[in-house]
Amino acid sequence: MRQIVLDTETTGIDPKEGHRIIEIGCVEVVNRKLTGNHFHVYINPGRQIEQEAIEVHGITNEFLQDKPIFADVAQDFVNFIRGAQLVIHNAPFDVGFMDHEFAMNASTSSVVTKNMCDVLDTLVLARQMHPGQKNNLDALCKRYGIDNSHRELHGALLDAEILADVYLLMTGGQTKLKLASSGSTDADANAVRPIQRTINKLKVIKATADELQQHEARLDIVQNAGGTCLWRADNSDAS
Repeated sequence: MRQIVLDTETTGIDPKEGHRIIEIGCVEVVNRKLTGNHFHVYINPGRQIEQEAIEVHGITNEFLQDKPIFADVAQDFVNFIRGAQLVIHNAPFDVGFMDHEFAMNASTSSVVTKNMCDVLDTLVLARQMHPGQKNNLDALCKRYGIDNSHRELHGALLDAEILADVYLLMTGGQTKLKLASSGSTDADANAVRPIQRTINKLKVIKATADELQQHEARLDIVQNAGGTCLWRADNSDAS
């Protein structure tokens, strides 16, 4: 299976109000393994970016002045995603903008995303797996132990890379590589393993003699008042 994990950044919230795509980021996953292939482009939208949007993604009007317009990159974009399953967090937002851009461009005016790609919405998937919890990308990173500390602002390619890690962990991990020289079997090649993450061990700080004395004094107060002290080995109720 070929999957494209995709994200976009835009000038605002609603394409019906004339807002446009200004960044597209895609990473390729084949048979549940990141291939290293990606599609990434900044786009001159031909209009001003709303200040609220700039505060989210940090992309300015000045930065986009010399960037290509959507028509210049549209066919390369279509060629990259055609036939793949698109993995998108809150897919209606990105797909809505993509279809709006396709319709406005002469060479892609007949292109509709759902007609050339299957779409998997990881926000819907996360809500099914974790009902009643926060399921934005930051919350999912925390839940699955993914380090996104370098993500101070949203960016389409960075968010697509992070979402790829999140999606693979949500659905079981990456598959192992099958190397011709390793003697691996087909079963080995199709096995699923979790992505390894580095987890910092907590530092153990032992109580001082003074703190232990204060603790015993507190237990004396509890026990003298008729309470139960589970911390004391000679307590008959402890188990």
